[in-house]
Amino acid sequence: MSSHDKKNENLKRKVIVVGSGFGGLTAAIRLQATGQYQVTILEKLDQIGGRARVFKEKGFTFDAGPTVITAPFIFKELFEISKREMNDYVTFLPVEPYYRIHFSDGTKFDYAHPSKNIPQIEQISPNDVVGYQKMLKAVEPIFEKGFKELSFESFDTFISMMKVAPSLVKLQSYRSNYNFVSKYIKNENLRIVFSFHPLLIGGNPFIVPSIYSLIQFLEKEYGIWFAKGGTTALVHGLGKLFSDMGGELILSSEVADIKINNGQVKGVQTKDGKFFKSDIVISNADPAFTYTKLVDRDWRKKNSDKRYKKAKYSMGLVVIYFGTKKQYPDMKHHTIILGPRYKDLLNDIFKKKILTEDFSSYLHVPTRTDPDLAPEGHEAFYILVPVPHQDSGIDWNEMAEPFKKKILSFLDKNYLPGLLDNLVVDRILTPLDFENDYNSFKGSGFSLEPIFTQSAWFRPHNKSEDVKGLFLVGAGTHPGAGLPGVISSAKVTTDLIFKDYNGKTSLKNSSSDQEYN
Repeated sequence: MSSHDKKNENLKRKVIVVGSGFGGLTAAIRLQATGQYQVTILEKLDQIGGRARVFKEKGFTFDAGPTVITAPFIFKELFEISKREMNDYVTFLPVEPYYRIHFSDGTKFDYAHPSKNIPQIEQISPNDVVGYQKMLKAVEPIFEKGFKELSFESFDTFISMMKVAPSLVKLQSYRSNYNFVSKYIKNENLRIVFSFHPLLIGGNPFIVPSIYSLIQFLEKEYGIWFAKGGTTALVHGLGKLFSDMGGELILSSEVADIKINNGQVKGVQTKDGKFFKSDIVISNADPAFTYTKLVDRDWRKKNSDKRYKKAKYSMGLVVIYFGTKKQYPDMKHHTIILGPRYKDLLNDIFKKKILTEDFSSYLHVPTRTDPDLAPEGHEAFYILVPVPHQDSGIDWNEMAEPFKKKILSFLDKNYLPGLLDNLVVDRILTPLDFENDYNSFKGSGFSLEPIFTQSAWFRPHNKSEDVKGLFLVGAGTHPGAGLPGVISSAKVTTDLIFKDYNGKTSLKNSSSDQEYN
């Protein structure tokens, strides 16, 4: 490196990103791409991705976390601002249908593009066809406002929240997502089909605001995709992009303390005692964990322990990963399996926080789209079961194995005949593992519950009100969970950094960025 290059390196602001989940990776890429910041990511685990890590065993590849990609253009934009070709790093494959929903009465619905949904609606409830078409028209302005505009508004002041309040009222955000759908759809099964989406980001469809109906429009316009090689291939593609631009990523390096002096971050210290000096710290950890575990309480007037103890959190998750030496070609890539109860079950999970005998689940079969994720003639799966978070008091050390056997036996009997006889490998993650492995507060699967009083300005801010130079990114901050939400949070956060340290926002000159905004 020449003396001129060394001088330029020394002039760059030093940034530490805590965690290499999608939010942390995306924020790091955005900053590194400007050439004005030198970014280092510190990751607790021995691989990148956070909750999007991967398990590999006996030739099977299991994505540990997110598997549904609904807006590939948000990733394309990252490569464009980095002046790289996305196809050199990752390939997206279409998924059809988007989801298959199985009801306990034996009926099913293949949720896909409206052109394929309407013939099914005609078979189930002909009178709901017109209502469905009206609903699609109603969700378009919600998408335009809720995703294209509000997802990128920082909401760091209450005034910013009040400015959009009339629009939220006009869009009927006071309705729950389920009630919004019910206005247009009368058949109960169809109401569930078109309102279940908040469960994919940790919300109860009977409680979360109807603005989340925008997910329907997102899927209609852009479809559902899967990264070839699994979500882990996308994670590693982003990691390579970051490294190719000169970013530094350090694994097995858990941050124990964010160092602060006179209200300004000075760096972080890891559990093994190493100090990393920085001008800016971006935490991709759960906001509750960030403030209560990493920031001394002397620097937390707004983000007290009391605030996060009182907050409401998304449900917990039990995820069972398993591979078979038998294939199941009739299964779809994404399958929702509903139990005999729906609303009452969600009430038990979210409000009563009890583990019941019945359950609903999401079954992921990635080998339907990418056979290379399992040995030839084999099949890779995971099944995700919503359960209460750690406030339930469930002892998962005792319950994990019995629960796993119960779920696998259910699948063997009802959906995957011969599963138990053809099982090659299996493992389980519980809310206790989410708490220990991912520093997830109360073992929740998606951080704070996305209810109205924990959205936008009410959610933990992307820019800390307490500490100068501290920023947050990921599912627990605005706009929320899910890949589009997490990636959008990185855009909000880095724009705030650009405004604070460069005097203006930047990175708004790419073609897809116009669409993104």
